[in-house]
Amino acid sequence: MERPPTSLFDLLSIDLILRQLSPYLPIPALLKLAATDKSLRNLIYMNSEAWRYLDLSRARSATIDTSPIDAGGISWRAERMDEALTEDDFYSGPLRGIFSKLHTKGVLGYVQTLILDGLSVPADLVREIIAEERFNVRILSLRECKHLNQTKLQQVLRYAVRPGRPDGAPKLRGLYIFGRRDSPQPPRAKKDLPNRNAPHAPAGVLGSEGAQIGSEWNLRSSATLYDSLPSDDQQRWYDRSGRVLTGTTSAWADTLYDCEGSISFDAVLCRGPRHNITTTTSKDFLKPTIAGVALGQQGCETCESCPEGPAVFGQTNEKSLPLLAPPPLHASTVRAAQRPETTTGTFPPLVVRCEDCLRGRWCERCNRSWCETCYQEPVSRTAAPQTMLPTAPTTNFPSQVHVQSVEWAGPSSSGPAVQQGPPIKVYTKLCVEHCLVGEMMMSADGFWG
Repeated sequence: MERPPTSLFDLLSIDLILRQLSPYLPIPALLKLAATDKSLRNLIYMNSEAWRYLDLSRARSATIDTSPIDAGGISWRAERMDEALTEDDFYSGPLRGIFSKLHTKGVLGYVQTLILDGLSVPADLVREIIAEERFNVRILSLRECKHLNQTKLQQVLRYAVRPGRPDGAPKLRGLYIFGRRDSPQPPRAKKDLPNRNAPHAPAGVLGSEGAQIGSEWNLRSSATLYDSLPSDDQQRWYDRSGRVLTGTTSAWADTLYDCEGSISFDAVLCRGPRHNITTTTSKDFLKPTIAGVALGQQGCETCESCPEGPAVFGQTNEKSLPLLAPPPLHASTVRAAQRPETTTGTFPPLVVRCEDCLRGRWCERCNRSWCETCYQEPVSRTAAPQTMLPTAPTTNFPSQVHVQSVEWAGPSSSGPAVQQGPPIKVYTKLCVEHCLVGEMMMSADGFWG
């Protein structure tokens, strides 16, 4: 007896296959698939794997027309709005409508990874996602969201992790908010490149062969550049890339500190020794600060480490590791979001610091740095800054320009006494050994006029 052929229903009935395919299906495609057959409808609406990952960032129904309500001062929109409608209610309307439909169909509770990047998401809507029982979101992405009150959102998060909260609350375990949203991939196929012989090609100078060749090469160059960029921000955090966070994040430091152990973010607090009151003096102590400078896997140029020790996935606490973008497709856990990709079987170390800990010990051009143990900033740099001048370059262009530290010996009739000391490693935010020499040689050669 011949075995009947395998159908689409048989494939989707396997949870593993449905779990792998569902994140790549947009909501309209999933709804159309459910409308084709009754058995498929029951399978999709009754299986949590079909709705575990929900990306609404590109859904047309989730966007809102942000044009002025009264553009000309006379005519208003045709829709009649309730006088009690608040601004947050207005901007959260499209998403509330989607959530209401999903709740009616009984699938809203299946959503564990929710992507709302670039949409209008007021803080009140985030509070509902975190606090209400109908939601079961574990990973939430709010990158570059509009109409999101940052201060109010911080209050919502602090209330969610309050000491007297119920057991198991909050359900939210990871929040993406500091990074940039994922940009769509540009076309790279040959059929998408400009055709100089096409009938609709521009006429005149722009239609010349030289201009079209230049346009084609520009498009090829942009596609090649896009291919060379990493698909996620693992390289941005684990390589020596310098500043990894854009915008002001100082107001979020206390919120991240309060949420430690409960909610993880796509950023981490600095673990430098100056943030630990047990390892530093009170005058050098720094309050919690977000680490926004990536120093690579090596860390210090001298000892190739850091006093607090690098953070390594699987060995250190999860609060020392940031969530890596994009959010994982097939898992809704913090561990999956923090796990870096590796081909060697060992995970790379992570060394990140705040700029306050690196002041005077970090080159902002090549991102070389020195830890507190290997290099102490000379006291003379604050006591007598006018005497800290590098040796002027000669016409012979020496291979190395040494900058000597000085010590202030007190005022006298003959001026300050200068005492030679160990060489300075960082001067005017540039490392003396590599970047400062090039700057001085360019200046002596006339590049600066």
